[in-house]
Amino acid sequence: MNSIFQNEVVTVAFTLLIYFFALKLQKKTKILILNPILVSIIIIISFLMVFHIDYNTYHNGSKYIEFFLKPAVVALGVPLYHQLEKIKKQAINILISQLAGCIAGVVSVVLIAKLMGASKEVIFSVAPKSVTTPIAIEISKTIGGIVPLTASVVIVVGIFGAMFGYSILKLTGVKNHTAQSLAIGNAAHAVGTSKFMEISPNFGALASIGLIMNGIFTAILTPYILKIMSIWLNY
Repeated sequence: MNSIFQNEVVTVAFTLLIYFFALKLQKKTKILILNPILVSIIIIISFLMVFHIDYNTYHNGSKYIEFFLKPAVVALGVPLYHQLEKIKKQAINILISQLAGCIAGVVSVVLIAKLMGASKEVIFSVAPKSVTTPIAIEISKTIGGIVPLTASVVIVVGIFGAMFGYSILKLTGVKNHTAQSLAIGNAAHAVGTSKFMEISPNFGALASIGLIMNGIFTAILTPYILKIMSIWLNY
């Protein structure tokens, strides 16, 4: 089986087929926890374990999927362009909210990790949890985090946000659609944004702003936030 999955076409086709099945499963059942990404991850991991397929073999075969992560994020700028006039009218409010979201996201996870006894490397790994995977990986490399851990945490955060983010916002009294979309994009990056894109292209466009702005702010500010907090928390 390892030799079969060394073929990029086979690996990519297998991965896309599993995701397509997971997507159809959620649409059919309407069960919130059956998030297509979560289901796909569980099925693929189980398949690799059952058939003793080395992860590195699968990863090398699926490298084209990883390659297209970055242009996929850029593609989110298309719905953003369609909402440009609306965005201009709220530019200051959006800028301030996303800056606050970035700082709150980094500070909160660092505090939680420190209180739970995490090491410096783990703290640095989870700090960029709320930005999309390609950006988070680059940030983690820069600040000395553990890249696989960063990627895992980002995926978990995104899936959680996609499954429960909208419900949590409604329960906490956030009813404004613009605020909901920006919050999901800021906290749950591309996975949350794709979920809001299913609700409405307008919501998806606004969530894209949260994703992009938080990505920029987190990439720039995370090293400085960590430096300031390291003095205070002594890690």
